[in-house]
Amino acid sequence: MSVTGDSNGELEKKLWETAEKLRGPVDPSEYKDFALGLLFLKSMSDSFEARRKELEERTRDEDSRYYTEDEKEREYILTDKDEYKRENVFYLPEETRWQYFVDNATDPQIGKKIDDAMRDIEDENPRLKGILPKGYSRSSLSDNSSDALEGLINLFADLEMEAGNGDGDEDIFGRIYEYFIKQFAMEGGQKGGEFYTPKSVVELMVEILEPYEGRIFDPFSGSGGMFVQSQKFIESHGGDTDKISIYGQEIKESTLQISKMNLYLRGLDGNIKQGDSILNDQHKGLEADFIITNPPFNMKEWGKDSIADDDPRFNYGVPPATKQGGNYAFIQHMISHLDDSGMAATVMANGAMSVQGKEGEIRQNIIEDDLFDAVIALPKELFFTTGIPACIFILSKGKDSDKYRDRGDETLFIDAKEQYESINRSQNILTEQHISKIVEKVRAYRGEDKAAEYEDEVGFCKIAKTEDIANNRYIITPGRYVGVKEQEGDDVPFEAKMEKLSADLRENFQKSNELQEQIEDNLEVLGF
Repeated sequence: MSVTGDSNGELEKKLWETAEKLRGPVDPSEYKDFALGLLFLKSMSDSFEARRKELEERTRDEDSRYYTEDEKEREYILTDKDEYKRENVFYLPEETRWQYFVDNATDPQIGKKIDDAMRDIEDENPRLKGILPKGYSRSSLSDNSSDALEGLINLFADLEMEAGNGDGDEDIFGRIYEYFIKQFAMEGGQKGGEFYTPKSVVELMVEILEPYEGRIFDPFSGSGGMFVQSQKFIESHGGDTDKISIYGQEIKESTLQISKMNLYLRGLDGNIKQGDSILNDQHKGLEADFIITNPPFNMKEWGKDSIADDDPRFNYGVPPATKQGGNYAFIQHMISHLDDSGMAATVMANGAMSVQGKEGEIRQNIIEDDLFDAVIALPKELFFTTGIPACIFILSKGKDSDKYRDRGDETLFIDAKEQYESINRSQNILTEQHISKIVEKVRAYRGEDKAAEYEDEVGFCKIAKTEDIANNRYIITPGRYVGVKEQEGDDVPFEAKMEKLSADLRENFQKSNELQEQIEDNLEVLGF
C-alpha cells in the first residue's frame, strides 16, 4: 500500500481498518501501546534514513563542505552520530532500522528483536531512556494466530512519514498518530483511551489561552495533545516554540510513554513526570503561566482521606469525597499552580457549574476571589469515552494585568451548545467556524487590539457582574445569563421545535440525575 501526504483522512482510516483486523483477540489497551510504539519506531527510522540520504548526497556534491571521494571518509560521515543529533534526528544502529524488521518479520523471535532494538535505541539516545515500549516478546501479539506483529510491520513498511518532513502544515506521522489515539479511545473506551481529548476541544482552549511564551502545565497530561496543539498554535502564528517550557504529570506509565514519544518526534522537550497529581504532586512550587488540561470527570475517590487538613492547595475549602468534590479538588490544584497573572483552561463536567452543598461553597469562594474569567457550555456528544455533558472553565489570576483590559468583577458566559457539526449519529465536532466564533467573542471581551468591539448576543454570550452571579446562587450555567434568542414569527417547523424541546428535556433529566447522585453522595458521607 503506497501512500502519500494527502490530508483527507483516507490514509489514516485505511491504516486503522487494517490494523484493527490484525489485532484479533488482543485487548485494545495492550494493542494500543505496541501499535503506537511501532509507529514511533517507523517514524524514527524514516527520519534517520532521510538524514542519511541527505548526508550521502552531500558527500557527492562538489559544492558541499561534506564532499569527499574517499569511501572510508564518506562512511565516517554517514555514521557520525552528531550529524543526526544536530538535526534533531535519533541515531539508529543498523539492527534497529525498519528494513531490518521487514527482513525478519517472519522470524519467530521478531518480538524479542523489537525489544532488543528498543533498548539499543535508548542506549544510543539517552533522552529516550525508559520511554520506548517493550515486552513485544511477551505480548499476546506474538502468539496471535493472525501474526499481528508481522502484519503491523508490513502495514507500516510503505509509509513515508518522516517527522517534520515539511509537506504541508502537519507531518504524516502526526496525523496518523493522533488518529490512532482517537480511534483507540473510541474502540477501547476507558480501557483504551481515557486520556484522549477531542482535537477540536483542545484547539478551542489553546486559541483562548494564546500560549505564545512561558510555562505551560498540564497536571493530567495524558497523551500530550495539549502540548502538541500549543506548538501548532505558536507556529501557525509565527511564534517561537523555544520560548515555552512544558510541564506535565500523568498517572499511567504507558500513557506517559506515549506522551513523551508524541513530544520528542515533534522536537519538543517536556518535563513530564509520573504520579497522581493530587496525592503525589511532582511539580510542587511550579507557578505556570498557562494551565491547559482535561482532568478525570466526576472522580469520587480523588484522595480526600490521604491529604492533610491544612493542605495549602485547598484554601477555598477541602472538597468532600463526592463526584463534584473530585472536580473541585482538581480545580483548586490548578489554581494553586498558576502564577500571579496566570490563566487556566480546563474541561469540566457540567455538574460543577450548579452543584450546591460544600462544593457550591467552594465555587462561591472562587467566584468571590474573582478567578472565573469565562464559562463556555459545550455541545453534546463531543467526547468519545463519556456521555457526560461538559463545559470549559477559563480561570485567571490576572484579570487586571496589562496584557488585556481590566476584567475585574466580570465573567463572560458563552452558550455554545448549538455550535457543532454532526459527523455521525453519536459524534459531534467543533468546526473551525465554531471555534472562531467562540474565540472571537472571548478576545473581544478581553479587549484585544485586533478584536472587534464586544457586544452581548442574546442566546449566545453575555458579560455578567459578580453581583449578578451572586443573585443566581453562584450558579454559573451560561444559559442562566445569555437568555433565549427570540424567534421571528411562529414559522419554526414542528420538527425543529420538538428537537429543541427534547434537548431541553434531556438536559433536565441530566440535571435530575446529577442531583440524585449528589444526594446519594451526601448520604454516603453521612454514613447512611
